[in-house]
Amino acid sequence: MSQEFRALVVDKKEEDVSVEIRNLKMEDLPDEDVTIKVAYSSVNYKDGLASIPKGGIVKSYPFIPGIDLAGIVVESKDDRFKEGDEVVVTSYELGVAHYGGYSQYARVPADWIVPLPEGLSLKEAMTFGTAGFTAALSIYRLEESGLTPDRGPILVTGATGGVGSMAVAMLSRKGYHVVASTGKESQHAYLKELGAKEIISRAALNPEKIRPLDKQQWAGVVDPVGGKTLAYALSTIQYGGLAAVCGLTGGTSLPTTVFPFILRGVSLLGVDSVYCPMEIRLDVWSKIAKELKPDGLLDRIEREVTLDGLPEVLSKILKGETIGRTIVKL
Repeated sequence: MSQEFRALVVDKKEEDVSVEIRNLKMEDLPDEDVTIKVAYSSVNYKDGLASIPKGGIVKSYPFIPGIDLAGIVVESKDDRFKEGDEVVVTSYELGVAHYGGYSQYARVPADWIVPLPEGLSLKEAMTFGTAGFTAALSIYRLEESGLTPDRGPILVTGATGGVGSMAVAMLSRKGYHVVASTGKESQHAYLKELGAKEIISRAALNPEKIRPLDKQQWAGVVDPVGGKTLAYALSTIQYGGLAAVCGLTGGTSLPTTVFPFILRGVSLLGVDSVYCPMEIRLDVWSKIAKELKPDGLLDRIEREVTLDGLPEVLSKILKGETIGRTIVKL
């Protein structure tokens, strides 16, 4: 295979980082097991960080970002995959230390690949993408720990973001009473469409002073925000409640106390979608294709761009100006 293809390349000269579309050749890709013709990728907060000088994501330059992809196998050195197979790749080192999905072709280790689950198209797989997988894994962890719809309302923070939007839609699909938090008043109707029963402001979760224990409100929390938002959420979880923590858009510190844990029996569940074991990964993707797949998802949550429109979207996601999911058609 000697043809040229297009990719979004991030490069760095001294302190300046450039983001541009380049023509590459197959020999520019890493030497790995499986070559994939990429149909779609998606835009995640981590991808935005990869496009700026001090994002802390990219290890070496030049680099192709994109922490997920869906496409068709064109070459394979591994017996588990053959030409024509439809596949999904998310997490691991993709788009971080290994050339990612913003490229018409990608070459990855076979151990990173998930066969496209029955019930999903390639486009739908990337409408979910890393954000959808993270939301689904959060729900998986909560339910594994005993959460059920009859235990009470579930709070989703950062609800208009990628993970938040997906969590609202998925939890609603499963019959939970979802309370969505957002700082964007203009998006209340959007969240209602996704299935949110109640909407509260971002400010309501960020009081000036966070009490060690506050009024009990939530049976569970899906939190892609972190920081003070998570600290307040922990102080308001019901006795024996659960919080799945899967992001840090609101900061990495956690100004809380031990009281929610030792006086109310609250459990804090860490959600890591990057190195999630393959056995669990396959199970979660199967659930995404079936019980967690909201009706009419693509019509409500997805926006599509090409490589040429990608730099603008990467800039917007860092400013909190994107809603739902943006997928990239390669």
